[in-house]
Amino acid sequence: MSRHVAIVTDSTAYLPPRTMERHGITAVPLTVVIGDQALEEGTEISARSLAQALQKRRSVTTSRPSPEMFAATYRKVAESGASGIVSLHLSAEFSGTYDAAVLAAREAPVPVRVVDTGMVAMALGFCALAAAESAEAGGTVDDAVTAAEKRAAGTSAYFYVDTLDYLRRGGRIGAAQALLGSALAVKPLLELNGGRIELLEKVRTASKAIARLEEIVADRAGSAQVDIAVHHLAAPERASALADRLRARVPGLADLHVSEVGAVIGAHTGPGLLGVVVSPR
Repeated sequence: MSRHVAIVTDSTAYLPPRTMERHGITAVPLTVVIGDQALEEGTEISARSLAQALQKRRSVTTSRPSPEMFAATYRKVAESGASGIVSLHLSAEFSGTYDAAVLAAREAPVPVRVVDTGMVAMALGFCALAAAESAEAGGTVDDAVTAAEKRAAGTSAYFYVDTLDYLRRGGRIGAAQALLGSALAVKPLLELNGGRIELLEKVRTASKAIARLEEIVADRAGSAQVDIAVHHLAAPERASALADRLRARVPGLADLHVSEVGAVIGAHTGPGLLGVVVSPR
């Protein structure tokens, strides 16, 4: 049995399944609660079902994995031959996932380093990939953590949403910011800053907001070698068109991922979301 450093993340990283399998990354699922039904993200609820529930104004909430779920994952990974584990998770400002992982790590059979990346979606996914690549090259737990933290420090994430109502309901953006957007009837552009979602700009129409999102991403990427992820919820045409324009505008583009977010992030952003992650290599 080979000894290696294993990488664990959570379901909000939204890494393609083939990529996770290729790099041996394990994701612990968060839960979406629709009415009184609790469903694991990634296996028991689709983005489409979530979008339909939101459009019908059903009660939707999310919850972290339990410490017991993390403990079981760490045991399984250790039994597969891991000599150490790096557990990388979405911003602790959004979820108690990091805290649950920390509790479980104390009883794990091998050393576990739990990292609050301050990221979410493929901003988290790119951190997990950086850690996995370090481990594959023979790096230690410390090496993998350093690789993930370096990737996080350079990564930016920007979001367009049709309305701030979903973020307000979930407590992910301040009521004053949400009210400002609603009162002015503007389309908000948001950014991930210090592990929090903050209002970046207010634009008058959806088309202008998406064009501005494209400009911001192109400027942020510059001529550096970057990976980009374009996320959406129930807006595949918008996402595909934006991805095509970014391919033409970003000279240092390495990998480009286009995917629908899962139910957990979708529950807090609502249908119509467009998100772009820019991650220099």
